[in-house]
Amino acid sequence: MWSIYTNLYYLSQVLIFSIYVRLIIMATAFCPAHITGFFKAELDKEDSKQLGSLGAGFSIQKGVKTTVSVREKTKHDISNFSIKVNGFESGDMRVSELVLSKFPIEKKFIDVTHEIDVPVGYGFGCSAAVALSLSIALNDALGCELSKIEVAQIAHDVEIDCKTGLGDVLASYHGGFEIRVKPGAPGIGEVKKMNSMDKHDVIIICFNPISTKKFLKEKISSINGLGGKMVKKLIESNDTEEFQDMSVKFAKYVNVITPKMNQVINLLHKNGIKCGVALFGETIFSLVTKDEKNKVKEILKQFDDGLIITSKIDNSGARLQ
Repeated sequence: MWSIYTNLYYLSQVLIFSIYVRLIIMATAFCPAHITGFFKAELDKEDSKQLGSLGAGFSIQKGVKTTVSVREKTKHDISNFSIKVNGFESGDMRVSELVLSKFPIEKKFIDVTHEIDVPVGYGFGCSAAVALSLSIALNDALGCELSKIEVAQIAHDVEIDCKTGLGDVLASYHGGFEIRVKPGAPGIGEVKKMNSMDKHDVIIICFNPISTKKFLKEKISSINGLGGKMVKKLIESNDTEEFQDMSVKFAKYVNVITPKMNQVINLLHKNGIKCGVALFGETIFSLVTKDEKNKVKEILKQFDDGLIITSKIDNSGARLQ
């Protein structure tokens, strides 16, 4: 008799667990990190979806993977969500919290996990990648049935509201090596894809972070004249090597190149290697062929206080996984 009760108890636990599991809906999305070489801010519209930037840059195969788990909220839940970044509940969560506020989560509990495999604040467009990957995952897990463009516009509006960027959502949405020829959110802004860089590696060295919000506030007036001219010139040439030269020129013009960055740029140029500057961060990148890859890495290893990252161009853009 006892064994019957025991078996019934375990069966009931299995059934309860099965029901609980069925009530949890999960979705995962990835958004590539994005590097901007130069840009022109477009801030004279009232509709945030029309704000953004002209400019040029590329997406890489590293970025932000966001997983959301959705279940019914219980009386034991203090709030509607929890957010972890690389396993920790810490840091500035404004972007994620604002994205969550745009979705119908009143009676839900959302567990959000961001896995970020690039350093934050170094010019990789992490805020845009967080906003866009979270929006895509939430739309799927909650069954909102918004179009991909509508979801991306939510992410764009959030980044504009948080003042963490201007054109990275549009760029990361499309992926690849792009020129942003019309500002705005996906569906409004437009990009022109540059020549394929599939056979190239991207080698990056990072030293210190720079606050995008602080930079935009202090430097915006000096950016626009040169940035607009560079966009027109790059559309005509469609030359990735010229893009890197323009990026260095732009960074010097807006006075963001530190002595350490200058050392790296000069040493690479001395060895016949083109490079550019990621905005905004104390970060140098170089688009190299397979034959140049090891040479560049050996040069950068001389700077032992820098973080070296190697990746490739991501041509797929933000997506569900």
